[in-house]
Amino acid sequence: MTAYLYTTTFNFYCSGVYSGKIYFAEKEIKLAKVDLRRRTQMQENVLDKQGKYVLPLQKIHEQMEIYAQADWTPDEVVLNNGDVYQKHIQYTAVIAGVERTSQVWALRKGTALDIVTLDGEIIAFLTPNRYGIELIVKEGYEQLTPLVVYDEPLLSKAEYGVNDLGTFIIPMRDGVKLATDVFLPEGIQPGSKLPTILVRTCYDRNGKKEIFMRWANKGYAVVSQDVRGRADSEGELVPFYNERDDGYDSIDWIIAQEWSDGNVGMWGASYLGYVVVAAATSGHPNLKAVVDEVNVGSPFVDTVRKGGTLCSWPLLSWTLAQSVGTRTDFDIFAGITVSPEEAVDARPIKEIPQQMIGKASGPWDLWSQHPEYDDFWRNCTFTERGDQVQVPMYVISGWYDGDSAGVSETWRMLTEHDVPNRKIRLGAWEHGPNRSRELNGVNFGNDAVVYDYDVSVLRWFDHFLKGIPNGIDQEPRASYYVVGENKWRTSDDWTPAEAKITSFYLSSGGRANSSQGDGQLLSAPAEVSPEDMFMYDPHEPMDDSGEREPENLRKYELRNDILVYTSEVLVDDLTVAGELSAVIYAASTGLDTDWVVSLSDVNEQGDSIRLSNYIVRAKYRHGLDHPELLTPGQVEKYDIFMPNIAHRFVAGHRIRFSVTSSSKFVAFPNTNTGENPYEDSAAITVQQTLYHNSEYPSHVLLPVIPHFFHAESVF
Repeated sequence: MTAYLYTTTFNFYCSGVYSGKIYFAEKEIKLAKVDLRRRTQMQENVLDKQGKYVLPLQKIHEQMEIYAQADWTPDEVVLNNGDVYQKHIQYTAVIAGVERTSQVWALRKGTALDIVTLDGEIIAFLTPNRYGIELIVKEGYEQLTPLVVYDEPLLSKAEYGVNDLGTFIIPMRDGVKLATDVFLPEGIQPGSKLPTILVRTCYDRNGKKEIFMRWANKGYAVVSQDVRGRADSEGELVPFYNERDDGYDSIDWIIAQEWSDGNVGMWGASYLGYVVVAAATSGHPNLKAVVDEVNVGSPFVDTVRKGGTLCSWPLLSWTLAQSVGTRTDFDIFAGITVSPEEAVDARPIKEIPQQMIGKASGPWDLWSQHPEYDDFWRNCTFTERGDQVQVPMYVISGWYDGDSAGVSETWRMLTEHDVPNRKIRLGAWEHGPNRSRELNGVNFGNDAVVYDYDVSVLRWFDHFLKGIPNGIDQEPRASYYVVGENKWRTSDDWTPAEAKITSFYLSSGGRANSSQGDGQLLSAPAEVSPEDMFMYDPHEPMDDSGEREPENLRKYELRNDILVYTSEVLVDDLTVAGELSAVIYAASTGLDTDWVVSLSDVNEQGDSIRLSNYIVRAKYRHGLDHPELLTPGQVEKYDIFMPNIAHRFVAGHRIRFSVTSSSKFVAFPNTNTGENPYEDSAAITVQQTLYHNSEYPSHVLLPVIPHFFHAESVF
């Protein structure tokens, strides 16, 4: 049955770049690579099993017979290995003078490994990801696969080889030298001036070298650089602190090179995304385009001191992974060699690195020397210089991105300063976007994984760096995927211009403790609604994952130290899309405390699937620049940001909003004493009181899409 696959020559493409030929022998895979510079075909060799390709060639090889034996005719196919495929889209093209139509099959669970068939036989395997499609296709059948997204007439074509100029050690303004690689298109006319795409990374510039080279295949100079203190660069990593100035100086170096036409773009994701946003706030006139994916936010918003708290596991995992040496230890980062549970429970806080990795951490020690928002943190907060941003910025993220608070911070900055040519794309995606159609049991449509992800990035650079009139600047500003409806939508802005900001008010009979209590979420404030109380003990914190994922909060909502407010059953669908916020009125018997708020979707079975959450420290209620301890028992107002969503609450479900005071995998539990959070003062238990009446109308603000909203009939 598998004979035809073993005799098939597959052409291998990475991000639209032809990268060689794949042959599946009975016991091994052979790859005949293409010479990167001359684009000539090289001799075939056995594929290295440790290869860095996203496309799982070894899995395909091992399960070849399973794929080949499948009956690719019904709408849904369940393979013998349990994989479920559904009919997705079709492509029609003339092949050898005959019009043929192929069928693309979408893998429903796990990392997408899609399949293309023709007349019931497999002609291609492909894996989409943030860097582009990796695809193998039967030679000559390219036009019957998603590879056609790279054929857009105005898109830069992969028509060049790559000339690796090597590593340059370039100085910053303070004399620290950064390791910088330069790749030029091979085959350009001598003396040509080129636009440049700059990538600055803390994860070793060699790690994604071949991926970033692919822009050179398409006519760009590519510059890849280790940020200071990482890999081969000099200096010491002080996260966030130097990225604005180092970005400016690196652009200065680029535009002075003989191959530069003076137009520079930047790409970055996660910490690299913070790097590009910081560079944008430098105001460098030659920075002409930025693509910013899943960017880390400023330290007091997203990473180090989220909402003023002291962040725990997400921060620890990253910081410890950077602190063992000049190259990232990804086993620490992934929580493999350092236990998240042990790390967040370790004390004293200032010495957690010594306990977990056997040595001090420079960033951890430095941060502990700045317990309050001062000039050190101000220099790291990119919004402090938002008025300097003029560069067209394309922002990409998703509902399950752990750094979505940073993405929201970035978008608010761009909106506040009305930065021209800003654009945002938000999907049903994780921090590693565009790779799966299901997460934690929540199913999305087959089109939640898109085939044009990297094409849209290239179009952005093509327009703003090469001046190609491809129309991307004329498209709707926002594109977003509505979970529950499982459909892509567009709008002239984000939050969608058509959204109606709608208040949902908290109410109870004074016993909203746990999901078994009497907390309600109403469409109008209640005149009489007794306050709710709970005891917050820092020694018994909430231990939900804290991740931006569709976690089922059902078991946590049985605790008495969480206040739960639930709507009546929805009689009609309700779609919410945009940035969220909440206003709560609360008092504490402590001098300081934390507030954690969550929004969830409750189904008919009682599962409470988290959609958005955030945490804030009470002492910063008047702003980071104005810390003020609490007067015990005094009612205070808290305006709380919540990360964005696009979600349809379907009829029969309920909306739930909850309030508590801890989430230990997000932030170390507040001791309630108001003392330095790094000093491990003796924690005290406090009484927390939440008010919700006509004088203190605590509520959550949801951007409702009006077409689906009828206020008198929702509940």
